[in-house]
Amino acid sequence: MPSSVSPSAFSWRRSVRKTAAALLTAAMLAPHVASACTSFLIPTSDGGSVYGRTMEFGFSMDSKAMVIPRNHKLSSTGPDGKEAMTWTGKYAAVGLNGLGMSTLVDGMNEKGMAGGVLYFPGFADYADPAKADPAKSLAPWDFLTWALTNFASVEEVKAAINNNEVAVVKVIQEALKIAPPLHYTLHDASGASLVVEPIDGKLKVYDNPVGVMTNSPTFDWHLTNLSNYVKLSSVNAEPLKLDGMTIEPFGQGSGLLGIPGDGTPPSRFIRALGLTMSVEPVVSGPESVRLAEHILNNFDIPKGWVREKDQGDDPLEYTQWSTVADLSNGMYYVKTYDNQVLRGIDLNSFDLNAKEIVSAPLNSEITPPALPMPKS
Repeated sequence: MPSSVSPSAFSWRRSVRKTAAALLTAAMLAPHVASACTSFLIPTSDGGSVYGRTMEFGFSMDSKAMVIPRNHKLSSTGPDGKEAMTWTGKYAAVGLNGLGMSTLVDGMNEKGMAGGVLYFPGFADYADPAKADPAKSLAPWDFLTWALTNFASVEEVKAAINNNEVAVVKVIQEALKIAPPLHYTLHDASGASLVVEPIDGKLKVYDNPVGVMTNSPTFDWHLTNLSNYVKLSSVNAEPLKLDGMTIEPFGQGSGLLGIPGDGTPPSRFIRALGLTMSVEPVVSGPESVRLAEHILNNFDIPKGWVREKDQGDDPLEYTQWSTVADLSNGMYYVKTYDNQVLRGIDLNSFDLNAKEIVSAPLNSEITPPALPMPKS
């Protein structure tokens, strides 16, 4: 006798099949350079917040550090290569660019709002530029710069999107030869977090109560997936008593037994959440920055750990750089694959009313610096 299926169960199964098909399509279509970025926000013990993220790619992003001053005239690129949306930035911002563009892929503004651009293969669906108002149209890689130079909080960004003040349209990026599939994470000085994803030609906005974000699938899928890990805890598990026998856990960390350790976006999302929810908060400043760095170290990808079956001469994906932003003190830090020393940029030390963008290369240093030792 065939079992009955409730309408809700049917809808759930159909949703699972649809998601699985989308993931398969993403796997087939995504280029080998698809990134595996991980981002998070951790609170400090004095009411502040620290943001951290990694940037993975299969070929050099050639990123440079940038400071964009206040009142700087900025513009986005349209699908025909002509200028699309233009605006004058209200706030100064610091961060990193990529591929030689004068736009931020990660950064923080003077009001303590920070965020990043993350890869979103198989799910990003931008607005049709032919149907969008060019004066409100942004290329996918310009959204973060627009947000950081115009707004002081995630609520302001959310309001602008809900008021249809901006559209992200499909534009081919010259170096990648595709319209890069992207979504965006934002955090402000109050500790509030936001995720923005281009879905069905529109920008879908999610409040982010966990502060964590990785890559595909969609953000709401990741939140649903948390139900598979409700027993994860930083507190060690109690011994199991079974028919008079006591089964003790092996060593420390048994509360996190089963936390995924692979590099897929769903697994990194869970692992990042497990770390951010369990670390002991410290005060804003160097202590919290170092704490964020320790979390970032769990997501560092060395060359060769992620590869295709028939890799050939295709570039290996690796962690090109990691950043930390101290939202309370206006400090932005970066370390690179070849230079694991965390280096800081004090946004408040710049002339924020300057006329030009300031940039500097992320010089690599493979040889570790010497540790001075007293001579006998």
